[in-house]
Amino acid sequence: MALLSVAEALERVLAQAAALPAEEAPLAEAYGRVLAADLKALRTQPPADVSAMDGYAVRSADVANVPAQLAVIGEVAAGRPFARTLGRGEAARIFTGGVMPAGADTVVIQEHAKRDGDRVEVLKSATKGRHIRVEGLDFKAGETLLPAGRRLTARDLALAAAMNHPRVRVHRRPKLAVFATGDELVPPGTPPAAGQIVSSNTVALAALARAQGAQVEDLGIVADRLDATVAAVRRARDRGVDILVTSGGASVGDYDLVQKAFTAEGMALSFWKLALRPGRPLMHGRLGLIHVLGVPGNPVSAFVCALLFLVPLIRRLSGRSDLAPRTETALLGRDLPENDERADYLRATLKRSADGEVVTAFPIQDSSMMAPLAEADCFLVREPFAPPATAGSRCTIIRLEL
Repeated sequence: MALLSVAEALERVLAQAAALPAEEAPLAEAYGRVLAADLKALRTQPPADVSAMDGYAVRSADVANVPAQLAVIGEVAAGRPFARTLGRGEAARIFTGGVMPAGADTVVIQEHAKRDGDRVEVLKSATKGRHIRVEGLDFKAGETLLPAGRRLTARDLALAAAMNHPRVRVHRRPKLAVFATGDELVPPGTPPAAGQIVSSNTVALAALARAQGAQVEDLGIVADRLDATVAAVRRARDRGVDILVTSGGASVGDYDLVQKAFTAEGMALSFWKLALRPGRPLMHGRLGLIHVLGVPGNPVSAFVCALLFLVPLIRRLSGRSDLAPRTETALLGRDLPENDERADYLRATLKRSADGEVVTAFPIQDSSMMAPLAEADCFLVREPFAPPATAGSRCTIIRLEL
């Protein structure tokens, strides 16, 4: 039986995934989340004509010929409008953000004026409308400024606040649980005994998920026993998670019990073998409303599978439209042989040259080696049955920005 391609597997992972229901969130908790409804301005900005500079509000007709002598009849500061109307030959001291007084139609900046008590000498003329931010220059009440589906940036949150929204309607953040399986695993900080290793996969998986906006609970390390694995699955289900990710034990060896545990609990298996290296034994299914991903135990395999499948799944549930990691091209740093039936994701480094960025894969690609993964700038992607490639030719990469 032919192995499932990466594209077909991703299609299955996302087939039954839809944006989670909406909820109200305060602005302080909305960064990076996706709007579930259009956001309209509740006010006009600026709400009136205001000065864009410190200076003097005047009538342009009075300063058409300079120097001009004017009487200063008051002061206008931001938040403190001036009640009087400016008449002929009059000026009002005004500061940035101050509402333009009635009768004034321009601002003379303070560098172009010379004050002497209640008189000001204007040294340079100012045309009508100069240095004035007119009412509604930025936006007007009722305008849709942030559309549904937009992932909110810090700039968007500033705009939402200026529009007078203390809260926004966004899609709920996915809830995710993760656990690792294996009698050989011990938590970080624990001196491993003979035959044991320090568990690291769930640290990376949880970090990736949190970076995508998911709420994550680490259920720890589960022993290689069917009853213990089933109990862990039930704990996750009782917590009402949207996604359950397991690390290790998803294959069909005597101690690979994850698939058996999920099947016993009623999971509908979608697939568990991919044309992917590293990451061939990836399990996917549905346990009721829970999306299940069982990633391999090898650290690099687990990371690759999370990048290619978990990240897009979290993004889809969060309401995002940019699902898959972004690909781009670079120049090969060395020759590569033809590929077999599996897609390769090679850890590699980037170096800038006069012709563009050059990508060079590490010579050893063992899926247990984490130091090269931490050092890598990108994955060099090789499609199944790709022909030999020569140094200097174009290739596809995924930058490791997560």
